[in-house]
Amino acid sequence: MTSETDAPTRVETPWRRLDKRMLVVTPVAGLVRLLPVAVILLVTGQRGDPMRLWIPLGIGVLVVIGGVVRWRTTQYRITGDRVELHTGWLRRQRRSVPRDRIRTVDLTAKLLHRIFGLSVVHVGAASGSPTEHAGLSLDAVSKAEADRLRRELLDRSLIASGPTEAGPTAHHPAPARPPAMELARLNWSWLRFAPLTFSAIAGVGAIGAAVFNLFGELGVNPRDISAVDDAANRLTSTPIWAAVAVLASLLLVVAVIGAMVLFAERWFGYRLTREAAADGPGWDPAGATASAGIGTGALRVRRGLLTRRSLSVSEQRLRGVEVVEPLLLRAGRGAYSKALATGLTRSAQGGALQPPCPRAEAHRVAAAALREQQHDVTLAPLRRHPRAALRRRLTRALVPAAMLVAGVFAAGSAVPVLAGLEVPSLLLLPLAALVALDRYRNLGHELTARYLVSRHGSVQRRTVALQRAGVIGWTFRQSIFQRRAGLVAVEAITAAGAGGYQVLDVAAADGVALADAAVPHLLTPFLAAPEPEEPQHDRR
Repeated sequence: MTSETDAPTRVETPWRRLDKRMLVVTPVAGLVRLLPVAVILLVTGQRGDPMRLWIPLGIGVLVVIGGVVRWRTTQYRITGDRVELHTGWLRRQRRSVPRDRIRTVDLTAKLLHRIFGLSVVHVGAASGSPTEHAGLSLDAVSKAEADRLRRELLDRSLIASGPTEAGPTAHHPAPARPPAMELARLNWSWLRFAPLTFSAIAGVGAIGAAVFNLFGELGVNPRDISAVDDAANRLTSTPIWAAVAVLASLLLVVAVIGAMVLFAERWFGYRLTREAAADGPGWDPAGATASAGIGTGALRVRRGLLTRRSLSVSEQRLRGVEVVEPLLLRAGRGAYSKALATGLTRSAQGGALQPPCPRAEAHRVAAAALREQQHDVTLAPLRRHPRAALRRRLTRALVPAAMLVAGVFAAGSAVPVLAGLEVPSLLLLPLAALVALDRYRNLGHELTARYLVSRHGSVQRRTVALQRAGVIGWTFRQSIFQRRAGLVAVEAITAAGAGGYQVLDVAAADGVALADAAVPHLLTPFLAAPEPEEPQHDRR
């Protein structure tokens, strides 16, 4: 018979503070951000004015005090079933996330954090709404503590009812883990895809705009620089077509080089690995698993040169993958894959499993992440949609283009300056027809053993493999024109990713059958019951 003293004593888990090195990192980071403001105050202020010196010094003192107060008022703890964070002095905040709702753990270490051996831990968790996610951030803890938290929070087997007096791991140490398996790593030949991504080009433009804005704030005119002024004079003395060609070539070269530099900084040291749980299934490198489908470990993406980032996604919360092919990237036979899970940011890079790479590599990584064969997920043969979907796309593309061309012809007859645009505007009609044909060619869907696979889009083609078990509802949309054509848009609702994924313009009867077959019995209560037979009246 076991006495009461033999049972483990439950005690209150102590609160912990952030790493003391944040007392240096936070003020230094704040001062670096305020450095341009201080420079502007010093440069633009009147000579002999003491405020030029006191204002930057006052701002620096406030930043240091704010860093100390932030460290003193921030504490966290991890119990057997929750992660709790208390922050704030004037405005106190209390965050609490159940551990069984944690989906992702993102470790981010900017250059200053890396110098001091620190890392920021972002905990992503599911919320009650499929279009929102909840979580908290610990800014910052030591690198060793961050890695320990990442492993502990994603391992479902470590969730207990609560810690004991001797601590959560004193009598029950974590079992040994098998080594992580590498699924993909950076290939520098992928650098050729960097100029084909809009985000990299937009990043170069944003950096250029920031540089010009800084020149303006400092009162520096680029034309005052002799080399720039000489180049500008030469361009103005050349024919307009030559000047435009030179400027376009320079912008193209700058965009290409800048996109490659951003690609290298963002994806330096990229590795995609699978970290199995202590009791998780094994993985066959050939592509099969001991138990295909959902795993018990975590997918981990590590990347970054100046800012080092590590994203870990629990396999038990992974609901599918998405292969994205923007137009320019698709023209170069490239693509990239993304994980579909709750707790991920909704930015363009949120959940990215790899950088832009060859299309075949993107599909291989997507299948490896799901522990499936490629022909069962994103490379599954898809069913074509009805010809009515083609007519609808042609109508939606050609009618606006024809109206625009007609407007150009009308404006050309009224405004002589626009008279030369009529003939070039006619090119919009075949271009719109080609886009419509491509959009129809990319339409398709299929049901495999465990996934609903759909594809759509032309400017950005997306192939989604969504777990049928992850579908929690269906939405059917039908406009007036779709109703006349006998088409319907079917959207699978899920708690992961964008919250819903569409199968566009299928036949109305096929859409209902698709939803019913993908998740059996989910639509049964809503299907119309057979009408009762009319009662037989005795005519005698």
